[in-house]
Amino acid sequence: MGKDYYKILGVEKGSSQDEIKKAFRKKAHEYHPDKKTGDEAKFKEINEAYQVLGDAKKKSQYDQFGSGFQNGQAGGAGGPGPGGFDGMNINMDDLGDMFGGFGDIFGFGGGGGRKRAQRGSDIETNVVIDFSEAVFGVEKEINIRKKTTCDKCKGEGAEPGSDVETCATCNGAGRVSRVQQTILGSIQTQTTCPACNGEGKEFSQKCTKCHGHGITLENIKLNIKIPAGIDNGESLRMPANGEAGEKGAPAGDLYIRVNVKEDKRFSREGIDIVSKKEISFTQAVLGDKIEVETVDGVVKLKIPEGTQSGTIFKMKGRGVNKLNGRGRGDHLVKVVILTPKNLDKKQRKILQDLNI
Repeated sequence: MGKDYYKILGVEKGSSQDEIKKAFRKKAHEYHPDKKTGDEAKFKEINEAYQVLGDAKKKSQYDQFGSGFQNGQAGGAGGPGPGGFDGMNINMDDLGDMFGGFGDIFGFGGGGGRKRAQRGSDIETNVVIDFSEAVFGVEKEINIRKKTTCDKCKGEGAEPGSDVETCATCNGAGRVSRVQQTILGSIQTQTTCPACNGEGKEFSQKCTKCHGHGITLENIKLNIKIPAGIDNGESLRMPANGEAGEKGAPAGDLYIRVNVKEDKRFSREGIDIVSKKEISFTQAVLGDKIEVETVDGVVKLKIPEGTQSGTIFKMKGRGVNKLNGRGRGDHLVKVVILTPKNLDKKQRKILQDLNI
């Protein structure tokens, strides 16, 4: 039974050329062998379907003869005939134009066919800081293990002083061609050269440190600046401080997740700091000046007469620095009145006489 090209591309029989081209681009992107979701057999099948449905004349003949078109009843695919087709020689480099110049995304665009070096991977690490360090900011030294550009060959992969030669397999193109016979005739496809891995060149001796990869695994020390006001669980991004890219490609990014230690004296609500302070019954009734511990040190706080337990006092500008901004939040102090215990007879009599 013949192939259903419409089903292969996922379009209806009455679809326009624009709809057919759009469907082809989507599926080619999904199944191209160089991608994680790639499937070489499906990609070839999709390309075969598009060569027919993407041409108005061939599409018309396919619609007329259906499966007979594939079985040679319409003149065959090997040569011209009544209702038939000429054999075709399709270079995959030509497909770049079908994607509006984005053929390189799929590995068969212009630019000589060289393999595009991959950007380095992003990496993540954690750093632990104190509560006050989160408020005011701090510099920390961290140690990470990551892929870095080989310092011996500078990422080239060749032993210093070794000869560089044009790849004999691909003649420096970085890609090799092969011809496949289909119902449309000969189709030429191109893949990354296995001998030079798409580089187009070979070395007489590979680097003895990185074994030709251009990348080594190293322990790296970094000094990082953690900004004032950062909160627990937030992350910092350091561009180009991730793992090194291949053959001079850009490095990935480093993400630093910040974990802030708890402080038994303080808690945080946005940019405000909250704490509790116990005062005596007498201080609450008569008023007083008390000492309150803050991230800036000990500060005097006036307690007015008749203060009730649970009252919150605001100490302006003694909270957390605003992240990437100016100014600070406030320090909120919640007073808790200590109720007297184990009173003697005289003390009890005084309170009874006061009747409060």
